[in-house]
Amino acid sequence: LQKLRKKLIENELDAILVSQPENRRYLSGFTGSAGYLIISDDGAILAADFRYIEQAESQAPEFTIFRISGGFSEWLPDIVYSLRAKRLGFEANDLTFATYRQLSEAREGIQLLPTGGIIESLRAVKDEDEIGHIKRAVELSDAAFDYILQTIKAGMTEREVAWELERFMRENGSESLPFEIIVASGPNSALPHAQPSERPISEGEPIVIDMGARVEGYSSDLSRTICLGPRDRSFEKIYDLVLGAQLTAIATIEAGMSGEMADELARTVIEKGGYGKRFGHGLGHGVGLAPHEEPRLGPNSPDILADGMVFTIEPGIYISGWGGVRIEDVVLMENGRARVLSKAKKID
Repeated sequence: LQKLRKKLIENELDAILVSQPENRRYLSGFTGSAGYLIISDDGAILAADFRYIEQAESQAPEFTIFRISGGFSEWLPDIVYSLRAKRLGFEANDLTFATYRQLSEAREGIQLLPTGGIIESLRAVKDEDEIGHIKRAVELSDAAFDYILQTIKAGMTEREVAWELERFMRENGSESLPFEIIVASGPNSALPHAQPSERPISEGEPIVIDMGARVEGYSSDLSRTICLGPRDRSFEKIYDLVLGAQLTAIATIEAGMSGEMADELARTVIEKGGYGKRFGHGLGHGVGLAPHEEPRLGPNSPDILADGMVFTIEPGIYISGWGGVRIEDVVLMENGRARVLSKAKKID
């Protein structure tokens, strides 16, 4: 809250209305699915309807709880006036146009100012507790991958494998999964965000598995590409190229680099191997309360990497009609370098 209040001064805001769920949880500890925070230099209010009052009082002891009903015009002016705020920021990337119209109707004497990324920039650097939660989520997804290596066999469908992974993580302590598990085999693995299908898995083809667990709200993100049975030369060549690109990035990324510079370290390896056009996404992204958050590692990303940031390193090559290879680990920036948290096995 103190860091956010400094940001309010920098942005010449008297207060900010927080609606984005992860930002709301980050600042207050409140995990309800609806509600707003209004934060000023000396005030912190959590506004929620009757469904969440008891939960809010328990989870957000540092906040004044305000029970709301009706639209913004029925309760927001009273709160803002009580905080003596005239310049009110709102999260422009979160509000729908319809909600903004409602907000505008409640603006008597209030200047509404759009903001973007103020709280997300604070979330990008994790504290010790946050890192601990992420490590536990990483351990869960690592264990799930080890389990599936002993379980998967030719003839299983992609959906069956995805369910085995989800069941294992949930039974071993994961909260709701941060994103839908990807199990993509053969030509399907050429789709970076393929959805598991009823396609039976066969030997000798690439199988991309992308999954994450969630602990205390914090996510992990792990991708591995495997092949059942003998691996042909095409698989070996592309796998080795992707692995080389990932290991190069892990070894050479340093604090102070931009997301674009980090991306270039791996992208150059793949380009020299002749598959630059087949690496169509960024190198990685931050991991935390959201499975994708700051920093972003990719072309044109100005985000500066710093100690305490947790992000993925996940180069990939995707060839239509054949398949794809992606290898993804979660890393922690520590003492200026990237330390790998993921321990799941990779192909030798």
